[in-house]
Amino acid sequence: MENTSTTEPIRLTRYSHGAGCGCKIAPAVLEEILKSDLGTLPEKKLLVGYGTRDDAAVYDNGNGRALISTTDFFPPIVDDPFDFGRIAATNAISDVYAMGGRPLLAIAILGWPIEKLGPELAQRVVEGGRQACHDAGIPLAGGHSIDAPEPFFGLAVTGEVEIKNIKRNDTAQAGDHLFLTKPIGVGILSTAMKRGILSAEDAVLLRDTMVQLNSVGTQLGELKEVHAMTDVTGFGLLGHLRELCLGSRLQAELDFDRIPVLEACLALIAQGCYPDGSLRNWKSYGDEVSGASTMERMFLLADPETSGGLLLAVDPSGSSAMTERLSALGLPAEPIGKLRASRDGALISVI
Repeated sequence: MENTSTTEPIRLTRYSHGAGCGCKIAPAVLEEILKSDLGTLPEKKLLVGYGTRDDAAVYDNGNGRALISTTDFFPPIVDDPFDFGRIAATNAISDVYAMGGRPLLAIAILGWPIEKLGPELAQRVVEGGRQACHDAGIPLAGGHSIDAPEPFFGLAVTGEVEIKNIKRNDTAQAGDHLFLTKPIGVGILSTAMKRGILSAEDAVLLRDTMVQLNSVGTQLGELKEVHAMTDVTGFGLLGHLRELCLGSRLQAELDFDRIPVLEACLALIAQGCYPDGSLRNWKSYGDEVSGASTMERMFLLADPETSGGLLLAVDPSGSSAMTERLSALGLPAEPIGKLRASRDGALISVI
């Protein structure tokens, strides 16, 4: 077993080929994997399945209520095992919030190279996951683990939602204003950390951004003016907005200068610091985007986020109230773009 003493701290990110949601399979490749001649078994109670690439499955539980089911896991994005567990769990729980729901319980998913890293580090990872569940007010009720060549951790989460409050990623409307509740650039900062060039201050900002729960999603689910909602993770802002546009049969216009960005990102991009996942993402959907061909725009908008914010499509009549609501919560509060009816041109335009 490798040395895990305090004199030589283990860097978990050395043991993974990628980081966090940056390890997600690229959108174009995933489309190929999910092809099937079988289709989905007819089930009237399945309200949301994988057909729209939404954040979670939703099942009618009767009496106007529905169950939400989701899972998410990935290899280390930070070196500290407790922080890694907390980030991975926060990311998984986010899928329930993105559907407008409330989480109920979680089950842990752990892969760990026991001979290389040892059980004491795995315990800290699980404890970090337990902390995120505690913060969300739910129990970590069990789980499954395997001895794996590369560490990974995550959760399967069950939640609930009133059927009338379900928020999908394919129900946006023309004219809706777009909001994003966290800044982008997590993939860029995590890459800098892995290379040893991220400042201590920015490393703290990176961690704090990723462990911030998207619990506001439960409140947003109750608002009729929120027409659609999804969270921004490994496919980047463009990738998840693309799914929203395709599902809703709309086009989007983004105001680049209004998009919240982690401050250190621009300097890091100028140094050539960005994750490989950005290039994979851009290769999958770049031909559907206009106005984002510069390095700065491409690497930020296609940046694979881990535990990113909620992307909202809000009726313009509720836009000002949404700005006030998000501002009061200390979240990015300005609309970053709008949706329009489909016409000739790019699916997403960046101005």
